[in-house]
Amino acid sequence: MNALEEARLGIREADSELSRLFEKRMRLVEKVLDYKVRHGLPVLDAAQEARVLAAHADELQEPVLQEYYILLLKKLMELSRAYQTRLMQGMKIAYCGVPGAFAHIAARRLFPEAETVPYPDFSLAYRACENGEADATLLPVENSYAGDVGAVMDLAFAGHLHINAMAALDVTQHLLGIKGAKSQDIRTVVSHPQALAQCAAFIRERKLSEQEFGNTAAAAQYVAERQDPTLAAIASLETAQLYGLDVLEKHINTAAANTTRFAVFSRNQPGSAPAASPDDHFILAFTVRNEAGALAKILNIIGAHGFNMSCLHSRPVAGPLWNHYFFAELEGNAHTENGQDLLRQMETVCDRLRCLGSYKCLALS
Repeated sequence: MNALEEARLGIREADSELSRLFEKRMRLVEKVLDYKVRHGLPVLDAAQEARVLAAHADELQEPVLQEYYILLLKKLMELSRAYQTRLMQGMKIAYCGVPGAFAHIAARRLFPEAETVPYPDFSLAYRACENGEADATLLPVENSYAGDVGAVMDLAFAGHLHINAMAALDVTQHLLGIKGAKSQDIRTVVSHPQALAQCAAFIRERKLSEQEFGNTAAAAQYVAERQDPTLAAIASLETAQLYGLDVLEKHINTAAANTTRFAVFSRNQPGSAPAASPDDHFILAFTVRNEAGALAKILNIIGAHGFNMSCLHSRPVAGPLWNHYFFAELEGNAHTENGQDLLRQMETVCDRLRCLGSYKCLALS
């Protein structure tokens, strides 16, 4: 056996070892997918992939081999995502609206291989996950211009699901009419209340009448069915294409930066404390005792534990007049020792306390 044959034999042996390691890796990938499905998480976790690459950045001493090793890791992660996507077919994601709604767009971008199931209102979509009809539910919780979606937060406060991811979708609103309609002839616009609020300046300037719909895509569908040249919907470009409408005016939302955050709800929550990362967040919902300084005590406890509070909102509680619950979004990880100590101390001054979810913030392109 010459040197070439010996080298090729060694490569075959190395390849056989690689095949066994590859199979082992993909079996672990299946377990990762099982966790993601149970917790309503998307396949791609860009932050985790970046951490993996950083952890292996200096494993090989030879610079050229190290460069190719990183390329190999990137390819392995690409193959892992493809395998998870293939296995994920059959996963059901509930959302509120009809095809073409922004929630539908967000669901398709987060879970491209899953089946998206529409429901006519927030409550039915939420209950679909609670009772097992869907693996996860995606609902809007906040718009950068129009504010929080109170009805969804009420469901989160009263229900049993957990927020395991939060995804931000840039929302651009357009004026959609039937074929041949002209912008100057429009007298009435129809859309979801949030979309109408996002385009308030445009609506006031044109002195248009408003009609509220459950979601933007349903409004577009209504315009397509009515075939009224004085009627227009406020919705997305995808919706215009779906229902055969013309785009009469583009980018009519008042604020140039218009982003809607969607929460991914599932029946499961993370069990153990994962390694903390800069994009960790969690939401707490709580009621305080009816006594002077009760809310201030809560805020002091949060501050003492070093968590930055990015927002604090209040919502009326069904029942006694003027009773409210609060929900606060904090930067950090609720499952760390510090996070668990925060919850224990808050329980001593809260009538009711629930961690709605611990999650990472994702951006949808």
